[in-house]
Amino acid sequence: MDFNNIATCTNCELHKNQKALLDKPIHADIFWLGLSAKKVENINDSIPLNSDTNTGKIIKEIETRFSNLSFYKSNLVKCLPLNGKKLRYPTQYEINACKQNFICELLCIRPKLVFCLGQKVFNSIKDLSNLQEFSFCKFIHIEHPSYIYVYKRKFLNDYIEKVSNLIKNEYTKFPTLNKP
Repeated sequence: MDFNNIATCTNCELHKNQKALLDKPIHADIFWLGLSAKKVENINDSIPLNSDTNTGKIIKEIETRFSNLSFYKSNLVKCLPLNGKKLRYPTQYEINACKQNFICELLCIRPKLVFCLGQKVFNSIKDLSNLQEFSFCKFIHIEHPSYIYVYKRKFLNDYIEKVSNLIKNEYTKFPTLNKP
């Protein structure tokens, strides 16, 4: 599958709720991976994990510490999972149906680090970490920023510092992960 085909994917029924929410395809050093898309007014005016959300604000705060790195944002499930009009978690079927789109993104973007936001995201893709095809990157599980914002807000600055240090340490840790 080609990156351009992700926007027109019909692997499951979620595309009927909202087309795939995608970032601009670029080579990036860091890849943020959330679980699923949010509802947006105009699919062309927004990106996943946008800074108009609490999660996006936290990610933006982390990114501002690294002017020398490039970032890409995505969700494992690109389209909007709804239960009536209410946002819901995607089903395992929907996650599996969209996994090929994530793989396509990963191969096009070729990041050095992939930050999986939350256990569900990490568990859904951890099997890829042992495949030679993805040896160009490292998958890292971190708590979802929205979890920190809602349940552990007094530790928000610690979280930002912890993730920033992870980027700093992991990006320079292995010669294969160093910037060319």
